[in-house]
Amino acid sequence: MIDTPTTIKRTYYALLLGNTLAASLIWGINTIFLLDAGLSNLEAFAANAFFTAGMVLFEVPTGIVADMWGRRASFLLGTVTLAVSTLLYVWLWQLEAPFWQWAVVSVLLGLGFTFFSGATEAWLVDALQETGYDGSLEAVFGRGQVMTGIAMLAGSVAGGFLAQATNLGVPFLLRAAILLVMFGVAFLLMRDIGFTPKRDGRVVSEVKRIASESIEYGWRIPTVKYLMVAGAFTGGVGIYVFYALQPYLLDLYGNPQAYGIAGLAAAVLAGSNIVGGLFAARVRKMFRLRTSALLTAEVAGAAAIVLMGLLQYFWVVLALVVLSGLILSAATPIRQSYLNGLIPSQQRATILSFDSLMSSTGGVFAQPALGRIADVWGYPASYLVSGGLSALAIPFVAKARALRAPADAAVEGLAA
Repeated sequence: MIDTPTTIKRTYYALLLGNTLAASLIWGINTIFLLDAGLSNLEAFAANAFFTAGMVLFEVPTGIVADMWGRRASFLLGTVTLAVSTLLYVWLWQLEAPFWQWAVVSVLLGLGFTFFSGATEAWLVDALQETGYDGSLEAVFGRGQVMTGIAMLAGSVAGGFLAQATNLGVPFLLRAAILLVMFGVAFLLMRDIGFTPKRDGRVVSEVKRIASESIEYGWRIPTVKYLMVAGAFTGGVGIYVFYALQPYLLDLYGNPQAYGIAGLAAAVLAGSNIVGGLFAARVRKMFRLRTSALLTAEVAGAAAIVLMGLLQYFWVVLALVVLSGLILSAATPIRQSYLNGLIPSQQRATILSFDSLMSSTGGVFAQPALGRIADVWGYPASYLVSGGLSALAIPFVAKARALRAPADAAVEGLAA
């Protein structure tokens, strides 16, 4: 197969579609699944926190794997690790296992996702550069957002109604099966293009070199640092907000067994992702600077979360879910393009993984605390606190905007 920008993009979309379909099968029921296993809100969100802790622990190491042994190898490892840990989750559910076992397996789930987080995006950007792509990154990431939304729409609806028709464990089993299929797809279609893994170096010395350069090009670049710190607030809170929607909406709906409603809520968010992804490039053109768009999204997103806690009506909260989904999905491709324009190719996967690490770090601390607030004062109170925490990202995006980095104003092409 001849590698062209078109074939690269098609492969990227296929990988996103399959992985998101597998992941989203349980997105609408994950919290309900944990509560059904006998965990409290505190324990359920603590289990999620251990998942994000696993991402914190392994984001940079797996990013280094991608930079040393290749993005393809990292992706393949991710499919296998995530499939096995998903099956272990079902086993724990059947046993009604103690919390510590959920914590261990949740860390393994986090490990599985970290193999994907920086590697897939880095593979795309490097391959597009190598094959001479001169178009807009927002357009590619926006189309990818659409594919993600389509897969999430199908997966979340199917997972919710499948759980309602059978039991809560079946969507997890289907997820593991799809991940194994994706292993085969990536094995056949994904090749490292525009990037040469340094497999001949010493492991320890290479790890030190890549880690050192990643800090140099990541944390020590003020613009990148401010963006990552902002992500720690919005990303960490976002994980709680999404997963707490499942039981919260069922409470507002008045039927705690209506798993299809929980899946439908995730599907509504997926539909918002599709629309937001389609208009991401147009939204970008409405702002002279990418950070202006991101700043607007931060303010609107925090306000939407606060309103979810204040306006406790099912259809109102569902409408706010749509609004927040539109905001996030339109802003995400802009943020991806901006960040990729600030970092060099050789450290791309590791720095993108470090960015995910910052987001996960926020989730480690936020989720148990917010889960405890939900246990004591209810879900509305936890959403009010979540909105306040999310708003803390606003000053950091404003700082990044004040620096006026060259990638901030770029519209077409690849800036790095």
